[in-house]
Amino acid sequence: MIIQSINNCSLKGVMLFKIGKFSDIRGFFTELYHLEELKKAGFSETFVQDNLSKSQKGVLRGMHYQLEPHGMGKLVCCISGGIYDVVVDLRTGSPTFGKWEGFYLTEEELSLLWVPVGFAHGFLSLYDNTHVLYKCTSFYNMQAERSVSYRCPRIGIQWPREPLIISEKDKNAPPLEKAEYNFLYKEE
Repeated sequence: MIIQSINNCSLKGVMLFKIGKFSDIRGFFTELYHLEELKKAGFSETFVQDNLSKSQKGVLRGMHYQLEPHGMGKLVCCISGGIYDVVVDLRTGSPTFGKWEGFYLTEEELSLLWVPVGFAHGFLSLYDNTHVLYKCTSFYNMQAERSVSYRCPRIGIQWPREPLIISEKDKNAPPLEKAEYNFLYKEE
């Protein structure tokens, strides 16, 4: 794995790793995950589950999270197509509580987005047949799964286009004021 750059984002704890790839007439090759290289970059999470989604253009998935003690950090990569990926800080006491940040992740410009525990996560698919792979620090737990509205006025996410396909669960997610969360901000 070649880490070309590491961007600490405006939401403390969120990180964007730009990774290199080797290209030739056959296509390209890259290592999406290399524990030792990430450790050198100061990243030390352990993953227990990999998830893969396929979405058509206009599909919105989010804004999801799991309550503690089942909080789930995610290392997200778009392996085909492209997405607009959004994280929202849900850590009580955080100076950026309720703020969001968005990232374009595409197969052309391979990046890994680290979404720590304490953040809601979701994305809008920008192309048909978009595949998103994410490594998770916890197993999925249906009883701990929660969501916050992707269109909550208080959060004010500015999606690059209007979502076309949204699950009933995501359509009916509560606004921030009514959402359940139990994350605490910790100074490092």
